[in-house]
Amino acid sequence: MSRHASSFWPLDWWLAWWDAFLPEPYVAPLTDAGQASALARLHATAFARPWDAHEFERLLCERSTHAHALWRAGTLQGFILSRKAADEAEILTVVLSPAARGGGLSHRLLRTHLADLARAGIAHVHLEVDEGNAPALKLYARHGFARIGARTGYYLKADGSRATALTMRADLA
Repeated sequence: MSRHASSFWPLDWWLAWWDAFLPEPYVAPLTDAGQASALARLHATAFARPWDAHEFERLLCERSTHAHALWRAGTLQGFILSRKAADEAEILTVVLSPAARGGGLSHRLLRTHLADLARAGIAHVHLEVDEGNAPALKLYARHGFARIGARTGYYLKADGSRATALTMRADLA
């Protein structure tokens, strides 16, 4: 989106215009710590141990955090957060609202995020994912991630059992 904005008009003005006239979903940088409560509510729809608003606020205030949001008609539909260090990044979380899942929007969100990381000089991206999360595994494989390890019993599931986290890596360079 920012490629459409001139330096004369603030980004918020362009985003408001985009929402008003083009109700198609779009991805934009997420930098406003004021969105922390909305992020926490959305995160709770996807994880057994969701992060609270304070955690999101802290992350969005850190210079090492790189984040994007998926919007449709002014409503937050999803987001992705990474932490950068030197030429590497770790994807911390990816969430889509229940209504947005299954429609290919996760590809748009991840593709935009990875392209922006590459432009920022990131060469390698790491993540971990529940081995039972078939949609996420398919998404990550489509974007060049390969399994590099596993952490047995890493995730606590809603029923109290434990799940293995697969560690994955993609090279952006």
